Amino acid sequence: MKTVRWMLMLGAMLTMGSAWAAKEETLIAHDNYGYYGLEPEIVTNYLSPRKRLGFVRVSVELMLKDADTIEMVEHHAPLIRATIVEILGQQPEEKIKSLSGREEIRRDCFETVNALLTQEVGQPLVANLLFTRYLYD
Repeated sequence: MKTVRWMLMLGAMLTMGSAWAAKEETLIAHDNYGYYGLEPEIVTNYLSPRKRLGFVRVSVELMLKDADTIEMVEHHAPLIRATIVEILGQQPEEKIKSLSGREEIRRDCFETVNALLTQEVGQPLVANLLFTRYLYD
């Protein structure tokens, strides 16, 4: 009797395990993320209360929802770049130099870029916007 119960439990676990594996394969099959890096790096001035200009240097990578949309993003790269430069240039020094401020800036860039792409191509194409290098002075 114990052997029969043991075999039933083993069979149920194997069935559930293969169902989980099939579900995971389905998730992986639908992930078609792509990445597009804005080149060259963005270098711009920011608002500084001091008499000398401050600058920020940022490398930006766009994580795209679908790798097949890279050509559309590449076509609109000058607009994306100009938008990010404008956002960075409007930031105060305290925000540029703090970690929480950097995250706010990144989120603002992400939301604005997606809004622009929605306006231009009819849908948001960016899944995430990453600052891969962030230097300031």
